[in-house]
Amino acid sequence: MSGSVLAVCTSLNKGERKKPVPAVELVVEHGISGDAHAGEWHRQVSLLAQESIDKMRAMGLSVSAGDFAENITTIGMDLVSLPIGTRLSLGSSIVEVTQIGKECHTRCAIYYQAGDCVMPKEGIFARVLQGGVVVPGSQIQRVTP
Repeated sequence: MSGSVLAVCTSLNKGERKKPVPAVELVVEHGISGDAHAGEWHRQVSLLAQESIDKMRAMGLSVSAGDFAENITTIGMDLVSLPIGTRLSLGSSIVEVTQIGKECHTRCAIYYQAGDCVMPKEGIFARVLQGGVVVPGSQIQRVTP
């Protein structure tokens, strides 16, 4: 199972859409350097497939990479089918899937616009096991521990 990175995104504050950037640095047991969601917890990096974003586009929304507050937008990999504990190489870094989906305590603007949101069901979260730089075009591979 493999895919690639379509976009890498960060934000300075929680609760806002992330903006695409040219590259991100993944830091071991921290997350993405300079991102609001980084820290010593199990949701250091968030990933969402472009295929999930396309579902929301099909509902009439004008959304793109980072609009669901995901750090890494992927293409060609069925993220939601990955079991917790799966390790993925993202370029030279390695992350471990720690959570599939999330509970949204408050409805986001996207939910109110479309009546649904893909991040709570199809976004995945990971912690960083091996640091490195990730850029659009980086390959994603499932790795065995």
